[in-house]
Amino acid sequence: MKAKLHPDYQQTTITCACGNSFTTGSTVKDLRVDICFKCHPFYTGEHRFVDTLGRVDKFMARRQAAAAMPKSTKKAKKGQAEMKQKALTLKEMLTVTKTA
Repeated sequence: MKAKLHPDYQQTTITCACGNSFTTGSTVKDLRVDICFKCHPFYTGEHRFVDTLGRVDKFMARRQAAAAMPKSTKKAKKGQAEMKQKALTLKEMLTVTKTA
């Protein structure tokens, strides 16, 4: 086997934002995490929202911005009116071009 192929496996201290810390093995010396098994809602049975990046606020801002936009424009109405016209057959298109 090749020498020094694998990284060093060492004792690691994992520290949570809630203050809980425990040791395990890893290739990294110290780790800091936002949520651990002591404070995670699934394990504690608490029903709370974990929103570290403000995703809910960003979603609500986008939703309010979309609601403020107008529903339709003249260009969109014109396109819809053109689509409502009856589709011409090949024979009808040829007769229109011959008469014009």
